[in-house]
Amino acid sequence: MIKVYCYSRCTTCKKALKWLDEKGIAHEVIDIKADHPDEETLRNYYAVSGLPLKRFFNTSGIPYREMGLSKKLSGMSEDEQLALLATDGMLVKRPLVVGDGFVLTGFKEDEWTAKML
Repeated sequence: MIKVYCYSRCTTCKKALKWLDEKGIAHEVIDIKADHPDEETLRNYYAVSGLPLKRFFNTSGIPYREMGLSKKLSGMSEDEQLALLATDGMLVKRPLVVGDGFVLTGFKEDEWTAKML
């Protein structure tokens, strides 16, 4: 079953969950704020995803902006970035979708269609 890390007040997450429901795709919803992935889990998701690590950051979120991460990430190692991501679910791009052999960040309907349908 697909895991979907979401934040209940996020409109993009709501659209993504509606899309999954409309397509009849079984999924488990995980509250990214209360039950965010730990560093080891994020490391595994990153490896499976094939995405740049920056795609795992919620660049429009308040914590990202408050920490000035747009200027700091380039000077941080991948280990440091993953450790930072694991400290706060609100730093993680959402929805974060984990399926059998794939990981997606954000809701891009064409990417989701290619991986799930």
